[in-house]
Amino acid sequence: MSPFLRFSFYGVAVSFYFFSAFISMSTPSPEKRIEQLRKEIAEHDERYYRNAAPTISDFEYDLLKSELQALESAHPEFSRENSPTKIVGDDRSRGFEKFSHRVPMQSLDNTYSEGEFLDFCARLAKEIPADKMRFLVEPKIDGVSVSYTYENGKFVRALTRGNGVEGDDISRHVVNIAGVPAELKPIDGKPLPKIVEIRGEIYMRTDEFLRINAEREAEGLEPFANPRNLTAGTIKSQNPEESARRRLDTFVYGLGACEPAGTFATLSELREMLHAWGFPLTDFCGNALGGDVAMAKIRELGELRKNYPFPTDGAVVKLDSLALQRKLGEKSNAPRWAIAFKYAPEQAETTLRAITLQIGRTGKITPVAELEPVEVAGTTVSRATLHNEDEIARKDLRVGDRVIVEKAGEIIPQVVRFVPEKRKPDAEIFSFEKELKKLGIDAERPLRLIDPAKPEKGTERAVAWYLKEKDTPELRVRRLIYFSGKSCMDIPNLGESVATQLVERGFVKTPADLYALTFEQALSLEKFKEKSAKNLLDGIEASRSRELWRLINGLGIPGIGEEYAKILAKKFRSLTALKNATEEQVFDALIKGENSKGSVLVANILAFFEKEQNRALCDAFVSAGLNTEITSTGTDEPAGTEQIFEGKIFVLTGTLPTLKRDDAKKMIEARGGKVSGSVSKKTSCVLAGEEAGSKLDKARELGVEVIDEAEFLRRIGESASAPAATENSDSGELLLF
Repeated sequence: MSPFLRFSFYGVAVSFYFFSAFISMSTPSPEKRIEQLRKEIAEHDERYYRNAAPTISDFEYDLLKSELQALESAHPEFSRENSPTKIVGDDRSRGFEKFSHRVPMQSLDNTYSEGEFLDFCARLAKEIPADKMRFLVEPKIDGVSVSYTYENGKFVRALTRGNGVEGDDISRHVVNIAGVPAELKPIDGKPLPKIVEIRGEIYMRTDEFLRINAEREAEGLEPFANPRNLTAGTIKSQNPEESARRRLDTFVYGLGACEPAGTFATLSELREMLHAWGFPLTDFCGNALGGDVAMAKIRELGELRKNYPFPTDGAVVKLDSLALQRKLGEKSNAPRWAIAFKYAPEQAETTLRAITLQIGRTGKITPVAELEPVEVAGTTVSRATLHNEDEIARKDLRVGDRVIVEKAGEIIPQVVRFVPEKRKPDAEIFSFEKELKKLGIDAERPLRLIDPAKPEKGTERAVAWYLKEKDTPELRVRRLIYFSGKSCMDIPNLGESVATQLVERGFVKTPADLYALTFEQALSLEKFKEKSAKNLLDGIEASRSRELWRLINGLGIPGIGEEYAKILAKKFRSLTALKNATEEQVFDALIKGENSKGSVLVANILAFFEKEQNRALCDAFVSAGLNTEITSTGTDEPAGTEQIFEGKIFVLTGTLPTLKRDDAKKMIEARGGKVSGSVSKKTSCVLAGEEAGSKLDKARELGVEVIDEAEFLRRIGESASAPAATENSDSGELLLF
């Protein structure tokens, strides 16, 4: 069904939602229901704005707010100034310096209904002449709102929306975002504003989101739910290197404070100047006279956005004239001259065939919805993660239910709810504990420290279930697959089928046993002949000399993936040194300044090497003759490579004539340098190829040195490209039951 046909059913959806709420409770009084909604919405605001971990979709959240707004309008005697319908959500976090916005940074009213949008336009028409009601229609980026402040052309700071009055200073993260000028330059002789607040959105491209999730799955970690949550979590990290490892982007679209007043007459004029200053803008910006034309632009954008490489969830419609904006003014939490038209999520109804349990290499058990295949947003969906036991209970999902499925952020499939009127009378409540018992799985929800760095805070019950026994055949298989993956020891021909046979036949208990595998054992595997047996053994033999960081990554320490494995390899230079490292040494290796995530990783590393079986595994690798000492700098470069790039930060952009990007990255890291994803004032050098794009422009603007491949190879004394790079592993999870 076209998303625009669904808009006409918005009222039906709201009515159904209200009716469901009505029949599911003993018809509370309006006052009681208002208080229930306020409390529920406040809890969701906390999860969304502060924790970047919402538990309901935007659509479900908007329905709750619509119900509350309707009740407050019908019962003004229960109105309250601090109601969620009258205030801006608060994203302020501890650990960040706060600054006030010179002009409050509000949110927007929104609608999913064409009729409600045209009603908004009709209200404006009562105060604005028809020939003056000109709108701009732009994509609503699903990211994190930001305000960039410049004084006399110099970048001063970047703030989140916060509570609308003041926000968190995230400037240390913004230096890693391409497209934010360090300095504004006069255009056509026009003087620069003394002060200007430029409003925009920080977001993550879909391909970057998928890349990060693939790495997490390869590490046995739960993937992120959507790009918006990951973006918010990244810019609120206490470690700026987190945003350097993840590519964030930005678009700008609006104006806060500006001195002198009257510098810009319209948003269109502002947009032209933003482009001239070098800010990134959305390609689509529809200019529309009147509500009907604006609605046509919204429909047009609704089709175009399906091919956008970044997440959008609607269209923002604003009056173009800044004078008319001032005339109409604002409400307590939103302007009267703008509205967000949100596209209803594309959903489909299907049957929940089964709930299966999936076990990761760490022993974590994740429930998965097995669905009757159905097409959603252009792809066929047959499985969706249910995250944990609590989500199944909260949504009351039962095998055999007809369920509504959508793609969270139009990327990750999720089960939204069941269809009450189609539930079978004999549908049984799903019991996680009973299912585990039926399958013979001995598992628990263990107690864990709330904060490993602060044990005095106490413990809490883990959200997920974990296997009690940490050495089951299934876990051995999963760990062997991970160890052999391309981001670890890169052993070809060792997939799930081979790993399962090696474990089931008793040939391999730990990854170290691979290096004692005989030709006769390999030949005995199903469908193996002499050539395939030789290829497997050759791959295992070749892995003995893999870089140290790959071996560290292959250990499967929780939270330690490729990037951190490289850091540890470079710091400790041998597996034995890492195994015997003190807390202080590990802390120094991983943490620079205050890094809450780093403290968790330190605890994970220390806990891993406290276990005797893990220490024995490391000793077995040494005995098997693996490369457990750093004979390189974590790359394919030979030992003794001169550290000519020590302390330098490179950015790679465009297509190089002979080198692959991964090859160039390895060569830089081998010589002591670092590679960043975006150009900033800290960048030492940009290595540029063909079609370099905005990063090259940014480098020239900041005066950063730019070199080509020939100059790069000359500096390192090479005349040929490095060996072909390997790809990251995306081994996912092993479905066992």
